[in-house]
Order: sequence, then C-alpha cells, then structure tokens
Amino acid sequence: MREGAFRSALHEPRTAVVIGRWLGAALLTCFLTGLFSHLLQEPPPWLRDHLPSRPVSGYQITQGLHVISGIAAIPLLGAKLWTVYPKLFEWPPVRSVGHAVERLGIAVLVAALLLEVFTGLLNTLQWYPWPFPFRQTHFWIGWLATGGLLLHVGAKAPLIARHWRRPGPGVAQRRAFLGAVTASVAAVTLTTAGQTVPWLRGLDLFAPRRPDIGPQGLPVNRTAVQAGTTAVAADWRLRVDGPQPYELTMAELLAMPQYEAELPIACVEGWSATARWGGVRVADLLARAGARAGARVRVTSLEAGGPYRVTEMPATYARDPLTLLALRVNGEVLHPDHGYPARIIAPNRPGVLQTKWVARMEAV
Repeated sequence: MREGAFRSALHEPRTAVVIGRWLGAALLTCFLTGLFSHLLQEPPPWLRDHLPSRPVSGYQITQGLHVISGIAAIPLLGAKLWTVYPKLFEWPPVRSVGHAVERLGIAVLVAALLLEVFTGLLNTLQWYPWPFPFRQTHFWIGWLATGGLLLHVGAKAPLIARHWRRPGPGVAQRRAFLGAVTASVAAVTLTTAGQTVPWLRGLDLFAPRRPDIGPQGLPVNRTAVQAGTTAVAADWRLRVDGPQPYELTMAELLAMPQYEAELPIACVEGWSATARWGGVRVADLLARAGARAGARVRVTSLEAGGPYRVTEMPATYARDPLTLLALRVNGEVLHPDHGYPARIIAPNRPGVLQTKWVARMEAV
C-alpha cells in the first residue's frame, strides 16, 4: 500500500476519464432501458392505462439495448477499476471525515455496479443462485448504482473537466490500452448481440439464445412440460368474462374472423424473434362480451403456477388491432411449447406478459 507500489503510468486521471465516459454512457443506457422494461411489466396505477402499444418493436429494441449495454459495461467496468485501483487502496485509508464519506460512497457505488451487472448477466442465462427475488432487487440496485454514479461524477467534476480533453502529449501505452478495451467491448458485443440483432446472428457464439432455434423456429423460455400443460383437454374452451360472458370451442374460434400480424416476441433476457402470428383479435372477443372501450383484460393461463400465470393487459393493448389471441404461428398450429391451444401476442410488450396456454379472458 505504500506510495509508488503501483507503477503503471496508466493509473492516471486522463485514462480514467476516457474509460469513465464510455462506462457512463453504457450504464445510463442500461438504466433507462431497464426502467422502461420495469414500467411495462409493473406500471404504477396512474400510468397503467396509458402504456403505448406502438412502435411495434419498441420493447424488442429497448430490451435488446438493455442487455447489450449491460454486457458491454462488464469489460468497461473492469478497465475502469483497474485504472483507479491504486486510489482504492491508498494509505492511510481515511484522512478526514469528508474523505471517509467519499470513500464510503465509492465503496457503495462499486459494490452496487458489480452486483448489478453480474446478476443481470446471470439473468440472461436464467440462473438465480441467490435467495433474493431478482427483478425487484435488480430494479432497486439500479437506482442505487445510478444515483451513486451521478453523485460520484458531481464530486469529481473539477477533475473530470481538467482531463476531459487531451491535455498534451499522451502517456505511453495509453492508446494500446484503450484499443484493447475497445476490442474487448466489441468482442463481447458482437458475440452476444445476435440474439436480438438479426444481422449479427451469425456471430452469436456466447449468447444463451439463438432467435432461430426452437420449436417452429422460435426460442422457448418456459416449456409445456415445465408449465404442466402438455395434456390439453380435448373439450378445451376459451372462457371470456364481461357483461355478456360466453365460452368458445376451438372450432368456434376458428369460425370467427381470422387476422395475421407480423410481431416480435421479445424476452427480458435480451433475445427476440419476429414471426407471423394468426388468430382472433382480442378487441373482437371483448366486444362480443360487451366490454367497454377502456376495459383492461385479465388473462389466465392453463399452467398450474408461476408468477405470470395471471396477467393484466392495459386497454391500449386490448384495443390495438394487432393484439391477437394467436392460434397459429408462421402458418402452423401452435406447438405446445409456444402456447397451444391459444396464446396472447401483442405489440411492444414483454415476452413474459404474452401469456401462453390461455384458458380465460376477463374484462376488468
């Protein structure tokens, strides 16, 4: 810990500022897109009936950016910590009350960032080796990390301003170091972003999903076996509740006007795939039940359990002509893993809310 123990000339402010700019951009992109995802999944009451169903690919783009920027932040965070770690271990560790508060803030910031990016990475693999609920914890740590980042930038603003532009001759090896960091970020991005960016699909080596692999050419997160819906009763009926409740057999559903829509299914883990879905408009089913124009829809699945067995669809989605009770995908009857006998598909909506194995719809 003694002075001069860290010999690299790259442990200096200019390098830290350059890496910090890149890292800050990645983290703020990740935070804002993650906030959008959270609001779509758990909107506050005042926003619930005003969520947009357009653009069609809105959630596909924002959640793809969320995961891409989060993965890119990992090598950037490592580079930033390497650049400044002599400051983290300086001696004596505390020189005054103000210095103690600053170091405590840095400790909280570093811990929050590390926890946020690595739990997010494990979420893309659907691996949760911890006892706390991921989604709520990830959401609040995101606020903590972003707030800590902004406070840290504010505290270091004079130092950042002095080194924002190149002050003079560069430190030897800085260009090589920044080039190596850039190459690392490009490598992890190019080999994982293909799960949501079609023209990078051929380089999708390390992402947990390929958007074109799975039953009927689409990935699956939760299978019919996992949901306990492999054996659908031959006399299955769709129940639609409202002022004028009714039930429909599959034959009666197929006798109704059929529509098709090309829509992406985009999951919170960062993968997405576009398909052509066919079925009955949700708006038509609700109108037949006598539901008012501003009604939300509660959708119940055949699956026995799970956090998304029952979901609510805001009125903007329910009224959208592209929102379907899908019976087919790409011209084929739905595979059990994709929600046979029927599933919800709607524009600009998280995949976890595109309820599969639908048994009941209720206007509320």
